[in-house]
Amino acid sequence: MYSFKNDYSETAHPKVLQRIIDTNMVQAEGYGLDEFSFEAIDTIKAKLKDNSVDVHFISGGTQTNLLATAAFLRAHEAVISAESGHIVGSETGAIEATGHKIYTVPTTDGKLTSDMVKSVFNTHSHTNFSPYPRLVFISNPTEVGTVYDKNELKTLHDCCKELGIYLYVDGARLGCAIALDSVDLSFEDMPKVCDAFYIGGTKNGAMFGEALVINNDNLKGHFRWHLKQRGGLLAKTRAMSTQFTELMSNNLYEDLASHANEMSNILREGIIKAGYSFGVDSPTNQTFAEIPNDVLKELEKKYIYTPWDVVDENTMLVRFITSWATSKEKVEEFVKDILAIKVNK
Repeated sequence: MYSFKNDYSETAHPKVLQRIIDTNMVQAEGYGLDEFSFEAIDTIKAKLKDNSVDVHFISGGTQTNLLATAAFLRAHEAVISAESGHIVGSETGAIEATGHKIYTVPTTDGKLTSDMVKSVFNTHSHTNFSPYPRLVFISNPTEVGTVYDKNELKTLHDCCKELGIYLYVDGARLGCAIALDSVDLSFEDMPKVCDAFYIGGTKNGAMFGEALVINNDNLKGHFRWHLKQRGGLLAKTRAMSTQFTELMSNNLYEDLASHANEMSNILREGIIKAGYSFGVDSPTNQTFAEIPNDVLKELEKKYIYTPWDVVDENTMLVRFITSWATSKEKVEEFVKDILAIKVNK
């Protein structure tokens, strides 16, 4: 069996593991006050070309989203998110558990627009009987693989600044957005087009860990206190930060994401040749295909995927996802198999 279910099935890229091994027996301070964490922070700042940002290393995406929301918002304030946002249906109510409501917005492509944000804000900001919308949450890429380019992010950020609210970007798969030749977006753009974001490591070559970047000065204060209070400040922060030094060096992060995107492109081309369509136009490492149930039954003999939604009684929308570690040979084998099944039908 070969898995196209997620992009974290393998432990870590060999270069990342090697850096951990090389520094393993060096004694260092704990809780992110070590030389390896400082080195990683400097490496990320250099990548962003911005020395003014604060960088914090957190174990996973859900905890990063939870900590950012809890730290950035006052008790009566709320979040605006696309209905498909990761925080809405994939984090077991983590945001709500901090006491903050999420206002959800239906979208066709997983992306929020300024008009959508303004509509929610205008509805709920003028009465003290509703939680006050203060933070806009987006993912880039989105939960359905679509991507915000630099201009879209800037427009959304300008809207937030006009309204006096914040824009936060979940970057679990940020590399897949930045690596796209068709999208005008770079690492150095990110601090300019939002108030805070995180660079995902777990889904792009790290064993675990994300790097939260806070660039709005109003959000920086006392974040380490929130980090410790909610169990996110690890004694061995170095185990995360050391990985980012490697990932952010010599374009490794971008190269790994480019590979994930490329493998997904090959997979999509095969699905098109087989005559099947897509639920959404995703250029990144997530492919959402509408596949007949009888074809899926044959594919399930060799491949693992994620059922996403029911199209009709005979067809399922499914997600195939590729990663930095996805084998090109296995992708090409999948294409041969789905074409063979099509021929046999």
